[in-house]
Amino acid sequence: MLEIAIMIEGQDGLTWPRWQRIAAAVEDLGFAGLFRSDHFTNNWTPDKDSLECWTSLTWLASYTRRIEFGPLVSPFSFRHPALLARMASAVDDLSGGRLNLGVGGGWQEREHTLFGLPLLDTKSRFERFKEGLEVVTLLLCNDGPVTFEGKYYQVKGATLLPRPARAGGPKILVGGNGEKKTLPLAAQYADEWNGVFLPVAEWERKNNLLDDLLRAEGRDPRTVRRSMMTGLRFGSTQEALQQRLAKGSHSTEELRQHGLIVGTGDEVKLQLAELEKAGLHRIMLQWQDFDDIESLRALGRAVL
Repeated sequence: MLEIAIMIEGQDGLTWPRWQRIAAAVEDLGFAGLFRSDHFTNNWTPDKDSLECWTSLTWLASYTRRIEFGPLVSPFSFRHPALLARMASAVDDLSGGRLNLGVGGGWQEREHTLFGLPLLDTKSRFERFKEGLEVVTLLLCNDGPVTFEGKYYQVKGATLLPRPARAGGPKILVGGNGEKKTLPLAAQYADEWNGVFLPVAEWERKNNLLDDLLRAEGRDPRTVRRSMMTGLRFGSTQEALQQRLAKGSHSTEELRQHGLIVGTGDEVKLQLAELEKAGLHRIMLQWQDFDDIESLRALGRAVL
């Protein structure tokens, strides 16, 4: 059965009161999880409130009991893998094993420039991403001392203590659509691959490609969860939906061609059923209006 989760772009005005209201609603309504981006600020002016990601996840671990959660995704461009492994292990333990550790290479140039963070060129960024994945995996999965000598990261006889309560620590999620770099890295290191904004046919093609890459790595494709984060345009009625769509410049069909889920409850359920048939295990739906909890409740009633 397809799991339906909510995803929040934390750099678009997220504050503690908004985060706490959304978390309570997601938990109470029966959604499978709550995920959020990890950014210092948004990609364009004006700057908005951006509640720090890992602080908010630590709160979530204590104040929810059921939902899975995690970053989509924490970039190694400003999260050192040794520190990220320590934080993730601790938050996962605090939550009773509900954290999904989403990691990435970093991409948003503006935040890196504003805060003096080393984004690097694309080739170097992926080299660093691969090293980060290896360091995190080594620290989470090994009880004894770990040594790693890389270009970007060095670990010399380090042991992560206390050891994660969950064997191997939290599951590692690799997000992105790239077929030359991202999918091969997911095949090597990920417990979950997260595609982004993909229509059904494209999702299915990339999903099949990942199966082939996993087999080439000697891994059983059935052991890797498949998820997707995508946009949502939902209305509890046709009138409400049209009001929401009127705020943008794209038609319903154009939005769906770009991988977004668009419609009333029944229309959304049909699109989700198509993705489930194509092999999707979980979808993270972007919820853009942080204050519209009533519409979130309507979505829950309609699709769960």
